[in-house]
Amino acid sequence: MPQMGVSVAEGTLVEWRKQRGDWVQADETICEISTDKIDTEVPSPASGRLIEVLVQVGATVDVGTTLARIATDARPGEPHSSEDERPSRAGHAARAAAAADAGSPPAPIAVPEGGPRAVGGRMSRRYSPVVQRIADEHGVDLDDVEGSGRDGRVQKKDVMAYVQARGGRRAQPPDEPAMHIESPYRAGAGASLSGPYVAPEGRPLSRMRRSIGQHMKHSLQTAATCTTWIEVDVSRVEIARKQLGITALPLIARCTIGALVEYPLLNAWLEGETHTVHEQVNLGIAVSLGEDGLIVPVVRGAQDLSPEGLARRIRDLARRARARQLSPDDVRGTTFTITNPGQFGSMMATPVIAQPQVAILDVEAIIKRPVVVTDAFGEDAIAIRPMVILGLSWDHRALDGALAARFLANVKKRVESYEA
Repeated sequence: MPQMGVSVAEGTLVEWRKQRGDWVQADETICEISTDKIDTEVPSPASGRLIEVLVQVGATVDVGTTLARIATDARPGEPHSSEDERPSRAGHAARAAAAADAGSPPAPIAVPEGGPRAVGGRMSRRYSPVVQRIADEHGVDLDDVEGSGRDGRVQKKDVMAYVQARGGRRAQPPDEPAMHIESPYRAGAGASLSGPYVAPEGRPLSRMRRSIGQHMKHSLQTAATCTTWIEVDVSRVEIARKQLGITALPLIARCTIGALVEYPLLNAWLEGETHTVHEQVNLGIAVSLGEDGLIVPVVRGAQDLSPEGLARRIRDLARRARARQLSPDDVRGTTFTITNPGQFGSMMATPVIAQPQVAILDVEAIIKRPVVVTDAFGEDAIAIRPMVILGLSWDHRALDGALAARFLANVKKRVESYEA
């Protein structure tokens, strides 16, 4: 089970594209998996024959669990050895014996003559959670989608092709809920406070919330986290973003990347007592998934991208993240992260570092307010300027406060002197 994001600890196997005994090519899809954040296809790591399936459809297993075994010394066209089937037969016999001991042998299932039962003139079909989720998001009736998988099974690519063919329209919710005309409540009625207090029923955390919580707690217990803030005038960035037709985030990200190149000790990992400084900036951008949590896809080689290129990559990653279409490679290898809660109106935060990185930059809301500025003649004046607070959480095991402050000052200088 591949690692698909720092806060993803387990995944569910939703479909096997290959069966035991099938020949597979390297990088050919062998199964489909689903997590709270990503639905993806798992490619074969090598060419060979699939000799053993270790995880069944519907099972949820931890990251790192072996899903199947491939014999790489096999050759295409060779007969499948009966030795490979013994574990399966033995397992089947053991399950049958266990069922007999329990007094409840499995009953045979009668299949009507002519194959599976048709419902409403269509063949009844089962769909993977991935396919069902995408169909629900886009308002697709899966009976209208022609499947390309085994026995006509509808796969993710079939649904996406269908959505693209019809123009990518999503199902639109109603503008506002209908009024409940028969509501028993009346204006001014007030609620009775005389009844006994009934405590709300608790519910367990979702897998994603548990996983995020575990990783954040691990980070706070591992890193010597400090946070430094700086206030920045983004007047020039506001002018540039309007000229380029993009948001302020890619421009601030571009300035941050420039500072990382100048201060590479922040573009690094700290694993135990090993401090690894990276030449390439693999920039993580935190993407909110609403109540489902968040995920941090990565822009690889961000130092080579223009602001417009960064904007395109960030938009694409955010869109695919919310559509659960990221691949495992889209969430691996981040060297520095930017989080942008300011888009929701917040003014200050202390972000938690994603291990094993050594720093994370927090971008807050851009707010116009009066500030003291100095004119060309050295005179002070009050002016209205768009201002933002940038917060840098950094690991004191790898860095000192002076370096963190110099890095932030460098970002500030680049933002305030930005030229499109």
